Amino acid sequence: MRKTFIAASLALAASVAPQLASAQAAAAAPASPHTFTGNLGLVTDYRFRGISQTFKQPAIQGGFDYSHASGFYAGNWDSSINTGAGFPGGSIEMDFYGGWKQTWGDWGLDLGTIYYYYPGTDAIPLTSPNGNFPVNQKNGQTHSGGVHNWELYIGGSWKWLSLKYYHAVSDYFSLPDTKGSNYIDLSGTYDLGNGWGIVGHLGSFHLDNWHVGTDATKGSYTDWKLGVTKDLSGWVLGASYIDTNAKGDCATGSFYCFGNSAAGATKFKNVSNGTLVLSVLKTF
Repeated sequence: MRKTFIAASLALAASVAPQLASAQAAAAAPASPHTFTGNLGLVTDYRFRGISQTFKQPAIQGGFDYSHASGFYAGNWDSSINTGAGFPGGSIEMDFYGGWKQTWGDWGLDLGTIYYYYPGTDAIPLTSPNGNFPVNQKNGQTHSGGVHNWELYIGGSWKWLSLKYYHAVSDYFSLPDTKGSNYIDLSGTYDLGNGWGIVGHLGSFHLDNWHVGTDATKGSYTDWKLGVTKDLSGWVLGASYIDTNAKGDCATGSFYCFGNSAAGATKFKNVSNGTLVLSVLKTF
């Protein structure tokens, strides 16, 4: 009986020792400075700075991110879009970004650049519904070729609040003579516990050096957002109300009244007015 007990003890010690040594070795190994993540989402309306990019239709979205322990990061994010949202011939938005981010206690700093690319697009002259002005033409200039935009940004954060400034170093989404357009983004994400959260946003966009026709055609505006999120085992469900004071009245041919051609006819929509956006996001 005693011999059996001793033999069993020795066998147990022999099996535990390698596991303990392996655990100690793993603990001693330095953590990798590299982090890779991916994300996939679905929204009922893709709103960029308050303006619909899908002609008020659903969009599928996703991307991947790389970050280094030093603070440097890079990534790509893509979304389906609609050709009627100012992207003639386009069906996808591809964003490429990189920068440096660091935190000190409750404070954070983010510096970087982002390039928006729309493969297959051709920025042909687009006309407002009443034909009173070409919406992507100014002083006889019309951008030719694909639609794109390049911005630099700087941002700061404190706990659950963030403030970021974007500055266009190219013509803003290929609108002629709009280099220098800018956007200010004030956002907050507050954790309520048990997977619940509140999200809020206030943004201000200035379309630089652009004025065609009446004042109603100016592109500058303010947008806002208020919503709630729920994390269900890694799947984040969201519901947000998004609105702007942008001019999108199709009766007067305002700047943010977009047109989409199908079956030989063009349909116009105000893509800047308020809407409820539902979303689901998974990060892996």
